[in-house]
Amino acid sequence: MPFTYNRTVRFQDTDAAGVVYFANVLSICHEAYEESLEASSINLKDFFASPSVAFPIVHANIDFLRPMFVGDKLLISLVLQKLGVDKFEITYEITVAEVVVAKAITRHVCIDASSRSKQELPEEIIQWLDTNRRDAEGAERRKSREIM
Repeated sequence: MPFTYNRTVRFQDTDAAGVVYFANVLSICHEAYEESLEASSINLKDFFASPSVAFPIVHANIDFLRPMFVGDKLLISLVLQKLGVDKFEITYEITVAEVVVAKAITRHVCIDASSRSKQELPEEIIQWLDTNRRDAEGAERRKSREIM
């Protein structure tokens, strides 16, 4: 099963129309990303504060399917995919009351923090990717059996 993160929409997340401001959805997705790292025993302070490697986002995409409002209880599901020796992608599915309201993707590349040159993913990130990918693949197989 993919990693899931629960979050309630706050007033500060919304715009003048009373719906979640589009850019804040990426922020919410990033919160879910951080929680998934922490759930895999990756120390967030070490990961973000003064790392020897960094994982900048090189691509982001969001599809909005329905509006999100203050008080909505979000369930964000993450599916991780290793794209090569130096990059990975996270697919986010955001639901409210079992209805998909948004889908997002962030693509990350691994770089040496000093030289800013690409480098291979460290072992702890490969383990994080493998654990979540295996779980997600199993969920997809179960889902495809249910459809049949």
